[in-house]
Amino acid sequence: MNHVKVSTNTFIPMPMSIVGTIYNGKENFMAVGWVARVNAKPPMIAVGIGKNHATCGGIIATKAFSVNIPGKDLLVKTDYVGIVSGHGADKSRVFDLFYGDVPGAPLIREASVCLECLLVHSVDLPTNMLFVGEIRGAWCDEGCLDGKSPDYNRIGSFFLTMPDNRYWAFGENVGTAWSDGRRYGE
Repeated sequence: MNHVKVSTNTFIPMPMSIVGTIYNGKENFMAVGWVARVNAKPPMIAVGIGKNHATCGGIIATKAFSVNIPGKDLLVKTDYVGIVSGHGADKSRVFDLFYGDVPGAPLIREASVCLECLLVHSVDLPTNMLFVGEIRGAWCDEGCLDGKSPDYNRIGSFFLTMPDNRYWAFGENVGTAWSDGRRYGE
């Protein structure tokens, strides 16, 4: 392979999610691609959000947020809540909502998977805040389960790539983690 230098604004594909919180007394949602699982026990997830976004202020104020994983059927609504600012628009009626056990973490009924989180740490970066939340509840659409586990093909997740700003569908299963590598050197 011959490698050439590319923009530093090139990232690995990022799973799209919708982060929810309460802002100015109303449920508010924002499309977020900068999301990653960061701890196993207790389970924690991190989200990177621009400091100027209403969602950032909501998380700081409520110390809670949700991470909702939309399927491809929610692509237009997902993109909408990423385009429109909660500073000027009421996004509380975009989705059908429910709550688990964490006040301040509104969950989206149409989303395939929903995680309710308590804020445990925040990191002030130059343009963004990195929020780390402990996952206190996980919800999955029963139609997206294979037995007791989420079926990622049924979930229909999609990904964001940058700098082209495009969405991509979840692909085929190509292997099994912590297993397939055992065949190396055979």
